[in-house]
Amino acid sequence: MIFDRDLGISLPDGTRLSAAVWLPDDAHDNPVPAILEYLPYRKTDGTLERDHGMHPHFARNGYAAIRVDRRGCGDSEGLFDDEYSEEELKDGEDIIAWIAAQPWCTGSVGMQGISWGGFNGLQIAARRPDALKAVISIGTTVDRFHDDIHYKGGIQLSENVGWAATVLSWFSMPPDPKIRPDWTEMWLDRMENTPFVAERWTRASDRDEYWKHGSICEDYSAIQAPVLVMGGLHDGYRNAMAAMAENAEGPVKAIMGPWSHKYPNITTIGPGLDYLDLALKWWGKWLKGEDTDVEDLPDYTAYVMDSCPPDPALKFRAGRWVGVPDWRNRDAGALTLKLGHDGTLGDTAQLDCTLSNTLSCGEDCGEFFPFGFGPGELPADQTEDNARGLSFYTEALEENQIILGAPKLKLRLSCDRPKGQIIARLSDVRPDGTAMLISLGLLNLRHREGFEAKVNCVPGETFDAEIALDQSAYHLPAGHKLCLSLSTSYWPYCWPEGEAFSLSLSQGEIEIPLCPSTAIEMDFAPPPPVETRDIKLHSETNESKSWDTLEDGTRVLTIKGDRGRREDVASGVITDVWMQEIWSIHPDRPDNAKVEITWIRGFGRGNWRAHSKAHIAMQGTRDSFKISQRLEAWNGDEPAFDKSWAAIVPR
Repeated sequence: MIFDRDLGISLPDGTRLSAAVWLPDDAHDNPVPAILEYLPYRKTDGTLERDHGMHPHFARNGYAAIRVDRRGCGDSEGLFDDEYSEEELKDGEDIIAWIAAQPWCTGSVGMQGISWGGFNGLQIAARRPDALKAVISIGTTVDRFHDDIHYKGGIQLSENVGWAATVLSWFSMPPDPKIRPDWTEMWLDRMENTPFVAERWTRASDRDEYWKHGSICEDYSAIQAPVLVMGGLHDGYRNAMAAMAENAEGPVKAIMGPWSHKYPNITTIGPGLDYLDLALKWWGKWLKGEDTDVEDLPDYTAYVMDSCPPDPALKFRAGRWVGVPDWRNRDAGALTLKLGHDGTLGDTAQLDCTLSNTLSCGEDCGEFFPFGFGPGELPADQTEDNARGLSFYTEALEENQIILGAPKLKLRLSCDRPKGQIIARLSDVRPDGTAMLISLGLLNLRHREGFEAKVNCVPGETFDAEIALDQSAYHLPAGHKLCLSLSTSYWPYCWPEGEAFSLSLSQGEIEIPLCPSTAIEMDFAPPPPVETRDIKLHSETNESKSWDTLEDGTRVLTIKGDRGRREDVASGVITDVWMQEIWSIHPDRPDNAKVEITWIRGFGRGNWRAHSKAHIAMQGTRDSFKISQRLEAWNGDEPAFDKSWAAIVPR
């Protein structure tokens, strides 16, 4: 094949984007369709290893594979402004038009990506560029407010500030000096114009136009290109697959596996599947017009996970694949269980109980994004968290149940303060006494009437609320129990309200969807080994996670991660990443929850190294959030940059 690690793409405004391109060696004589992956994550070092195991494979099978650095990131010119901005999406359209016009391209382009690349693939498809013929979107969402890394059910996720710290660090690295002679000027210009996204994302606490931009759920019909949408049950993004199968008008096939936040062939939680083969079939059908079997896939395919002991370092999940041919018109029944005042979950309709301070609940929540970086990323045994909240239990089940879909909780309740929130978790209580998390859902009670605007609770006034839990695919054996646990906080998964409050519950039921009778058995080939690069390790990876209690009772979670010092032998690029997060809360003080996050990231060759230190702190108070950040950078041993930002954002 032909490989160019810095093919320049000129945008209409004169900005040059840098693309890595893999072409069949005869593409200039025999044009081929193109597959685009469009990301901010630095192709020179950030996604280098992953790209190597994927894009050359596409080129060897008759496609032009193009990996483009987003404007203002990696080796591309310009400035980063925000995630999924109008500029980013318009650039995406221009990139597709540029690719389609190249002599080595047939004019047909597909987009693939996971996470950021999964998001912008769907968002660009909704703009209907002429040459975009098909999309594969993985680890994605259709709703940027309700179902992304920032907010869930209107409650601010702790990953909102965590992700802001990651972005601050990721985008603080310079372009590759071997590609950009003017790298120093570009680097300093980028850092000087760094947006304060931690403030921006915290301030946008309602589902306004900021979040509606790029949210596919605003108009599913906008996407006409065929979409293969995939995601993992152990990922933070579990809901887009069912949503697309339910609502999209164009051809859609949805697959939900047991995976972490990874491509399905390199997931850290198996079983994986042969994504490269499946992708080639998808591209063959929609970019080449080949007769493949992808159209025969059911609308929605899910991996039904078997019950197993909770393990925060789980690597494999036993289960089986099932497919629902017509997801939109499925004939699924549901298990409807009512909450009882005596902690039962079953037929009784009597409920009269109070739920108050549960600030200690959440210590066993796991990470929003399991990447496989270290131990403790997945939810642990839920028994202690269930005891910290208000929990309701079924009797031991007499028959096996297969849960497939999103449980829905309906409550009638009142709040004794204007502000309140509720977190619901459904878990499998096993005969050995352990509890495995099945699904969870969050609701800011001021968003009970919709996410567009908050409406304060009237203290003592009863109202109805509905909480959508995440999509699930779970085999619950006979003899096990179901537990529904409610809490008023879930730290450090999400931020607590700034003032203590109590909820009075007078009615409640949960509807748990079951696998429809039309479901069929499915199977996928396991992934073969991917092609790897020669990487020299100068230091080992080290991850740790621990809870401690201070003298005043404050609980502190410390997460440390040293990704090691790695050298790509072929390019000579050396990278290193170190991070630390410190989350703390007093069990009686919701207004003192806080976090400090530090990232140190390096990039270099030989004896030269540029590195940065990104630090963000966020403190919750009764009525606001105090946010500060600082970015420092060094060129070799010489200081190159130092800037601080600060803001107070009302809740």
